[in-house]
Amino acid sequence: MNSDMGGVRAWEVIGVIDTEGDCAEWAFPAEPGAVRTARQAVRGQLRDWGLDSLADLAALLVSELVTNALRHATGPIGVRLVRPSGLGEVLLVEVSDPLPDPPRERAARLEDESGRGLHLVASSSRRWGTRPGVSGKTVWFELAVPE
Repeated sequence: MNSDMGGVRAWEVIGVIDTEGDCAEWAFPAEPGAVRTARQAVRGQLRDWGLDSLADLAALLVSELVTNALRHATGPIGVRLVRPSGLGEVLLVEVSDPLPDPPRERAARLEDESGRGLHLVASSSRRWGTRPGVSGKTVWFELAVPE
């Protein structure tokens, strides 16, 4: 399923790197409903790919990153899932937004209501990182696909 914003894909604006393999991508407006919709899209696609065992974790991490993007961005938020060819044991997940500043992982205090998203991504994924685009950034993470 592909979505676009007025004919321009969010990752074309943001500069997401092309990757060979199975790919699903969406663009969501920077509105509160985007978190729920992104979670549903990720779960549905992973079910279609037979990766149900990753659906809950991937949806949770996407939800955290989309929530972070919503707090700071006003433009479209891109979500992309990739099963890179030749790397069957990896699921690559990318969340892009039009803000150039990379997110910062921080230590949340017990009473804080936010600040745990990147820590959750870092501790739950195989690898993660950020990369700048022409106009914005992409936060990505990899999950190991169980055999």
